[in-house]
Amino acid sequence: MSTHNPFHTLKIDTFACVRCGLTVTAATADGTRRNHCPSCLHSRHVTDHVEGGPNDCHGQMSPIAIAVLRTGDWMLIHRCVRCDELTSNPICADDNQLILMRIAVRPLAQPPFPLEAFGAL
Repeated sequence: MSTHNPFHTLKIDTFACVRCGLTVTAATADGTRRNHCPSCLHSRHVTDHVEGGPNDCHGQMSPIAIAVLRTGDWMLIHRCVRCDELTSNPICADDNQLILMRIAVRPLAQPPFPLEAFGAL
């Protein structure tokens, strides 16, 4: 006799990307949890790490930069478009590599100062 219970089903945690609408699984292939879309790298501002801080604003988090740790791991830097808070999150193996590289080389392609200033040095 089977003891199959239809109420014991596997639940896969997913979320819809706030920018492109892609349905994303919150777990990556290596078992870690993700909080951003692997396609466009955008996220939603839902984590308030400050004890007694303001409630989560649920604004869209835009990827603005890449930080490289001393260990060589890449971190994706997001800025909330609603409250301007910055967060850092590790990149995932299946993140869009073209967009990651585009973000990483942006300071070289569009420096915040005129390159002609180096000629005068």
